[in-house]
Amino acid sequence: MIEAVIFDLDGVLLESEEVWDAVREKLVRERGGRYDAEVQRAMMGMSSLEWSRYLHEVAGVPDEPEEINAEVMRGMLAAYGQHLPLLPGAVDAVQRLAERFPLGLASSANRVLIDRALEVSGLAPCFRATVSSEEVPRGKPAPDVYLETARRLGVAPTLCAAVEDSHGGIRSAHAAGMRVVAIPNSSYPPDGEALAHADVVLGSLAELTPEVVCGSA
Repeated sequence: MIEAVIFDLDGVLLESEEVWDAVREKLVRERGGRYDAEVQRAMMGMSSLEWSRYLHEVAGVPDEPEEINAEVMRGMLAAYGQHLPLLPGAVDAVQRLAERFPLGLASSANRVLIDRALEVSGLAPCFRATVSSEEVPRGKPAPDVYLETARRLGVAPTLCAAVEDSHGGIRSAHAAGMRVVAIPNSSYPPDGEALAHADVVLGSLAELTPEVVCGSA
């Protein structure tokens, strides 16, 4: 029986992967580094510590990782200040499940972005626990961020359902032992191997109901 639901943020509630991509690509190209599909895909799910180091060591950005992270955060906060890219049905889906389950959020986004997004969207009161992968040893696809969110909720991981969109996120939730509800990101779809780890695959947030979460639909 499912006792709690844990959402991802980017790609599930926010159509933000494109924003992340644009901000990081601008920085990399301005600094003379390499930015292509391989670099973009490799970073999906990484924590800020991991992707800023990756841009420095692999993509050839000369700035130190701490400055890369800070510059990207400035760009992301500026973008969110102009427009928070909530996906259609995000608010309704969160509120619908919050009536039935305690909710958590397990995100690869930086803490400042998580807090800003939940504040602007008005969804902050719906979540009992939120965790950034900055706050755990390893980012997705390692299970750390999901395990920590379950711990803060006080619910065993095997009694949690995770709502994910990406290959790294699906693998992370599966590795944590959770029921995985996948809503594939249309712009950056997960590969078939990752999708095979999902217990159910939905077309949109409108299909996300308590019954689907529990496997009774």
